[in-house]
Amino acid sequence: MSTLSVSAVHSAQIDAIVLDPTFLRAYVSPDLSPRREPMPSSAHAPARPTACLALADGTIFYGKGFGATGVTEAELCFNTAMTGYQEIMTDPSYAGQIVTFTFPHIGNTGATPEDDETGDPVAAGMVVKWDPTEPSNWRSVETLTEWLSKRGRIAIGGIDTRRLTRAIRQQGAPHVALAHDPEGNFDIEALVAKARAFKGLVGLDLAKDVTCAQSYRWDEMRWAWPEGYAKQEAPKHKVVAVDFGAKRNILRCLASAGCDVTVLPATATGEEILAHNPDGVFLSNGPGDPAATGEYAVPAIKKVLEADLPVFGICLGHQMLALALGAKTIKMNHGHHGANHPVKEVKTGKVEITSMNHGFTVDTQTLPEGVVESHVSLFDGSNCGIEMVGRPVFSVQHHPEASPGPQDSFYLFERFAEAMDARKA
Repeated sequence: MSTLSVSAVHSAQIDAIVLDPTFLRAYVSPDLSPRREPMPSSAHAPARPTACLALADGTIFYGKGFGATGVTEAELCFNTAMTGYQEIMTDPSYAGQIVTFTFPHIGNTGATPEDDETGDPVAAGMVVKWDPTEPSNWRSVETLTEWLSKRGRIAIGGIDTRRLTRAIRQQGAPHVALAHDPEGNFDIEALVAKARAFKGLVGLDLAKDVTCAQSYRWDEMRWAWPEGYAKQEAPKHKVVAVDFGAKRNILRCLASAGCDVTVLPATATGEEILAHNPDGVFLSNGPGDPAATGEYAVPAIKKVLEADLPVFGICLGHQMLALALGAKTIKMNHGHHGANHPVKEVKTGKVEITSMNHGFTVDTQTLPEGVVESHVSLFDGSNCGIEMVGRPVFSVQHHPEASPGPQDSFYLFERFAEAMDARKA
């Protein structure tokens, strides 16, 4: 099947079709009976769809493609942030996922290399409501469409993202196939089959795919006007950061807190970490199933814990620490993805507005003796942080460097630095 038509879709026994109203007349006759071939484009007829999003349950969304062409399969999630689409697309924690943006004005700040969280986009694709808007930002060096195209990422616009988001919330994150063809030719049966064949993230170790190939030093601090990214020239603490998919801004926050950072691959052993004689160890964010990554990461973290060093984890690093301490993780229905998540610090009652991106969570019921819940989500009560009683070992599920609050959570980096100061004293 190579053409888009209602009769062809019926023959594929697709459960549902979702057509943008601007495309509807091109694929059905006035009396809504099927047409065997698409209506040709003309000055009085809308252009045919150039992108297709196929869900594993057979639901089909048509829209307008932009960015790269081709087909990609992934898990579909949604993100509620109003800003930061470039940072989201380059966040390694989104490996294996296509992101639906609930905020409609995507593209209005363009793209600039300074905002990349890693070298290239890691998210498999993007879904938006409207066509990307033209940049209105003095820092922009290229449009979102150009940026995606050069980096091989597929995107689709003209989608009812509210309906799609409701479906994700009610039914869980679906497996999907996203196709972009300027000619508008799609094999619907094949796309649905690709979506159904996607194995999903459970049991999948993606940290190995996004980690660094070899160790490196990091001394760049957070962006500040007017100098931009300054260098940390007087560090006080020697930190080893284990890279499960580290974001650059997390490393910048460590440097801004006075750390001389050495980044090691996710597969680094405990002996390799301790060989650097660090004052503290940081466990980074990352993608995939924490239980799968834990096969090799947990033994290394246990070795670090035996050395009685301060340990700080974020996102996947938080989950890795929990597993090393004896807790378990579970897959969430649709996860937490956005920059408006209220999190309460249990000890103080303080509420922080945080940025989150995770599809797995630590099961609080499995926390062992001597480990307590330090932070909790006010959305659903899920775990957002743990700490060891009487030891400088702690972690959080959210991303404290993203600062949607805007500075609600930076104290965590300062707490890590203070723990290293106290150990030296």
